[in-house]
Amino acid sequence: MDTQFDLTIRNGRISNADATFHADIGICDGVIVAVEPGLPPGLENVDATGRWVLPGGVDSHCHIEQLSGMGVMCADDFYSGTVSAAFGGTTTILSFAAQHRNDRIPDVLADYHRRAAEKAVIDYGFHLILTNPDETALREHLPQAVRDGISSLKVYMTYDKLKLDDYQLLEVMDTAGELGALVMMHAENHDMIRWIAHRLLERGHTAPKFHAVAHDPLVETEATNRAITLARLVDVPVLIVHVSGGETIEVIRKAQQMGAPVLAESCPQYLFLEASDSDVDGMEGAKYCCSPPPRDVASQEAVWAGLLDGTLGVYSSDHAPYRFDASGKLPKGDKTTFKEMANGVPGIELRLPLLFSEGVLKGRMTIEQFVALTATNHARIYGMAGRKGVIAVGADADIALWDPTRKVDVSAAMLHDNVGYTPYEGRHITGWPTDVFSRGRSVVRDGELRAERGSGRFVARGRPDLPQNPAASDARSGFKALLGLDHAPRYRR
Repeated sequence: MDTQFDLTIRNGRISNADATFHADIGICDGVIVAVEPGLPPGLENVDATGRWVLPGGVDSHCHIEQLSGMGVMCADDFYSGTVSAAFGGTTTILSFAAQHRNDRIPDVLADYHRRAAEKAVIDYGFHLILTNPDETALREHLPQAVRDGISSLKVYMTYDKLKLDDYQLLEVMDTAGELGALVMMHAENHDMIRWIAHRLLERGHTAPKFHAVAHDPLVETEATNRAITLARLVDVPVLIVHVSGGETIEVIRKAQQMGAPVLAESCPQYLFLEASDSDVDGMEGAKYCCSPPPRDVASQEAVWAGLLDGTLGVYSSDHAPYRFDASGKLPKGDKTTFKEMANGVPGIELRLPLLFSEGVLKGRMTIEQFVALTATNHARIYGMAGRKGVIAVGADADIALWDPTRKVDVSAAMLHDNVGYTPYEGRHITGWPTDVFSRGRSVVRDGELRAERGSGRFVARGRPDLPQNPAASDARSGFKALLGLDHAPRYRR
C-alpha cells in the first residue's frame, strides 16, 4: 500500500457492533482509510497489543452548560463536560439546547453553538428542547434547525416550566414526522407527581428520599403508555428517554411487538443505583436524586434484560451535573425539600467503564453488544450512521483503546467533571480506556489531556435511520389521508 498514514493503530483486537477481528487501522486527515492486517507504519504509530480497540463512545443524552427549568445552571460547561467525557472513552456528545418559554429558537441555538465552539475538546451536536411549540417555532424555526443538522428534539410531559399538553405533543410529533426529526420524550405524569408530592410535604416528609416516593413507578408507566399512544395516532417514531422501571419496559416491549414506532433508552443510574441510596442522614441523599429515580434490584434486572433484548436500544449517561451546594442541589441548604433540589446525577465519565466492567467483563453482555449500546446505535438513531460509532473505512477516526485489566477505585477526585462528588464513590471497576482519539487526534493518552479547548467540531446530523413497520403504516393509511398526514415522509431505512 502506497498511502502514507498520519497515524496507525497496530496489533489491535477491534470490536464493532457486528464483529470482532484483528487488524491495523490506517488514518489520514482524521478519517479511517484502511482497516486490515499488516499495514505499513504511519507518521505516528500506536501499539494496541493487549488492548481492545473500540469505536469512541457516543453519549446522546447529556446536559452541558444548560440552565434548568428551575433556573439552575449545570456545573459543567462545554470544556469540563467534554474533557470528562473523553477520559471515559466518549468521543461524541449530543447535548441539549434548551428553549425556555420566551426564547426564540434561533437565539437559543446560536448561543449554544458559540459556547460549545469555544470550549469543546471532542465532537458535539445538539438536541433542541422545545417548550413553546407555537406556529413560528413549528413552521419556521424548527425546519431551519433540522436543515442545519439538528435532527432531534426533546419534549417534557412534566415540570411546570417545560411540559407540553397532549395537544401540543401531537402538533410537535406531526411536524417532526414531516421534517424527519426524532422526538425524544421525558415521560412522567406531571399531575400524579404533583398529587403525591403535595401530600408528602403536607405531612412534613421533605427529605431527599421522598423524591423517589413522589415519582412512583406508575408515574413513568402511565406517561410512557400515553406517549406511545400519541405516537401511534400520528405514526411518528418517538424515543422514551431514561427508562427506569420494569413495568415501563414491558409496556415498551409489547408496543414494539405490536409494531408501534417507539424506541427507548436507559442509563447507568438505573443499573447501578437504587432508591434506598437516597435514604441516608441529612441531605446526602440528594446526591442520588434524579427523575425518574433509581428503583430497586428487580428494576435493575429489568433494565439489564431490556438492554440485552433490544427493547432499550441505547445506553446514555443523562449527565445532569449539579454541585452539592447552594448553586445546585441545596438552594436552601439543609432546609431544601425534595421538590426544591436540582434534579439529576453526574455520570458522563463513568458511563462506559461501569458497563464495560459489570457487563462485558462479568459476562452479562458481549463486547459487540457493548459497542452497539454505547456507540453504534446512537449514531444510527441520531443521524450519524457510517461516520460515528464504527471502526470502518470512511468513518471518523474516533477510537478508544481499552485496557481490560486496569483496576480503578472510583472517587470524585479522580474524575474530570466540575461536580465535586459522584454517586458511584468507592465502586471498584475493572477495565478503562487508556488512549482516546477524536478524528485521529490524540485527546487522552496515559491519563493526560492532549486536546486543546475548542478543538471539537459540531456534527451536523442527517435523518435518523429507524426501522419502519409497513403493516402498521398501511393499516392507518386511510386515517392519515383524511387528516392530511399522508404526505409526511415518515422514516424509511
